[in-house]
Amino acid sequence: MKKILEKLKNIWSIEELRRRIMYTIILLVVYRLGSFVILPGVDSELLEGLNKQTKNNILGLVNTFAGGAFARGAIFALGIMPYISASIFMQLVSIAIPAFQRIQKEGEEGRRKINQYTRILTIAFTAVQAYAYLNNIIGSPGNEGALLFKVHPEILTEGMFIITSIILLTAGTMFTMWMGERITDRGLGNGISLLIMVGIIARLPNSLLTEFLFKVQNKGIILFLVEIVIWFLVILGVILLTQGTRKITINYAKRVVGNRQYGGVRQYLPIKILAAGVMPIIFAQAIMFLPATIGSFYTQENAPNWLVSMMNPNGIWHNALLIFLIVIFTYFYTAIIFNPVQMADDMKRNNGFIPGIKPGKQTANFIDDVISKITFPGAVFISLVAILPVFAVKMGVNQEFSQFFGGTSLLILVGVVLDTLQQIDSYLLMRKYDGLMSSGGKLKGRMTSQYSQVDL
Repeated sequence: MKKILEKLKNIWSIEELRRRIMYTIILLVVYRLGSFVILPGVDSELLEGLNKQTKNNILGLVNTFAGGAFARGAIFALGIMPYISASIFMQLVSIAIPAFQRIQKEGEEGRRKINQYTRILTIAFTAVQAYAYLNNIIGSPGNEGALLFKVHPEILTEGMFIITSIILLTAGTMFTMWMGERITDRGLGNGISLLIMVGIIARLPNSLLTEFLFKVQNKGIILFLVEIVIWFLVILGVILLTQGTRKITINYAKRVVGNRQYGGVRQYLPIKILAAGVMPIIFAQAIMFLPATIGSFYTQENAPNWLVSMMNPNGIWHNALLIFLIVIFTYFYTAIIFNPVQMADDMKRNNGFIPGIKPGKQTANFIDDVISKITFPGAVFISLVAILPVFAVKMGVNQEFSQFFGGTSLLILVGVVLDTLQQIDSYLLMRKYDGLMSSGGKLKGRMTSQYSQVDL
């Protein structure tokens, strides 16, 4: 306990770190408060139809990511997901279209242009999803009493309600995007990931309490304790995966400059098993939300079977596609992060070489081969963790708590917490304090090496 208090004191003593932490906390509080600001003309307590929808299908995960704002009909109901969808689209376009490839190679100016296009596209995505969201609320049975234009049509028309709500939902998402960018620039950690994490944490206490009360009523308190132990072990497994690295030995040749000798040392190039962090899971889940958007334009009776199957988080096809997308995005982001040719050239310029491997092309091929070999098991493992909630439901865990028993929620939660702690750790080490770990070692987050950066 004394060591923990000492580390907290060290954290608070660094002015820049203290300022960043306070700035981040303030914006996260604003985000949580905004999730309780309800759309004009909606009574959130009477949205029975929407509340039922968020309990049995993929909309429940959407609601979790939005911190409950989706089920409440709040101005932050769509959260940050439209921005993530726009980011996915722009990154794919930047690879496929030569004109965008040239923009991307323009350095900082090109990055600004891509970000501007992403923001514009976010507005379009949000407007479409907002209309689908409102159409779902209006068309779902059980929501009639919650809508002012249906109870008092003389006060508010349906058209005016839809127009104003689309504007507010779009503004809410853009404001959320702005807060995420500000946290990244002036706060602590990746702002977009932190906003999603806060929404997930906000749903955790209620889910845990619901599961506990359910087990107590059915005289299954021992089973509840077993669930918690298994949950703890799953968390440990995710942490081990996130922290795992493959170290490549690098030797540096000796050279004499004047009367001093340089080089002749052995170092290691750490390559993370899951270098892409939580971004593949977030991006894959953003794609999986598209069926929910499409399904909002149908009534429950008229929805196609394939769409109903894709919206079922416990269905075979839904989880098969989720696994496929996670694996694809893991390889995609790893390819963006690591450039074996550049790494080999950097080593060659600094008189470094991998023992037994010739500098240049063979070194690049060796590094690429190592990355490919460790990325596949990492991608498969997080894919299996992503579908653990399905097995949890089969074992008797309630649907709401099962989302934290593995799955996307747990992967994002663990990944973002570790990344944020690693950034705090780097500030402490720069000021010659001990790291957050008791041994004084470093947390191996996304900033372990210059080649393991992930930016949204």
